[in-house]
Amino acid sequence: MKRSKKIFLLLAALFLLSMLLIGIDISHRTTWPGAKKNLKERMTE
Repeated sequence: MKRSKKIFLLLAALFLLSMLLIGIDISHRTTWPGAKKNLKERMTE
């Protein structure tokens, strides 16, 4: 493999890994909309 192809694959792997970590972080901070019960009571608090 040429050096430029190795560099490209390394950068692509780092990019995909960072996108995966960001996606996992966002998914842990949010909830599914159907899981929100008693929304009116929550808004008044």
